[in-house]
Amino acid sequence: MKVAITAETGVGLDAQVAGHFGQTSYFVLAEIADGTIAATEVLANPFLAGHRPGEVPAFIRAHGANVILSGGMGIRAIHIFDAHDITAVTGASGTVRQAVTDYLAGALAGASPCADSVKHHHGAPSHV
Repeated sequence: MKVAITAETGVGLDAQVAGHFGQTSYFVLAEIADGTIAATEVLANPFLAGHRPGEVPAFIRAHGANVILSGGMGIRAIHIFDAHDITAVTGASGTVRQAVTDYLAGALAGASPCADSVKHHHGAPSHV
């Protein structure tokens, strides 16, 4: 399994988790084997200056990740990650290492849209 984690800096496992995936400077990719982190890779976010819906999930998928951990993301992003067969998990905090440890321990699971997404009704069903 390969997990992508949003990171504020490019220092790998010791970086702080970024609060929102779309504004992250880096992604740390963690290869998981036998329940532990076997290898990591740090990628600069090529879409930091701006992205269209779907570009970041496609980038993450192209690097082989099937899970993304982040502090938060909008409902539309959660749905797009799902469409790319990537499990989105929000609520991550602390270091990247801690977020992966929490995820592997089952203490971090599921995705809820961030407050801005809910406030602006992103992804809300239309009313007829």
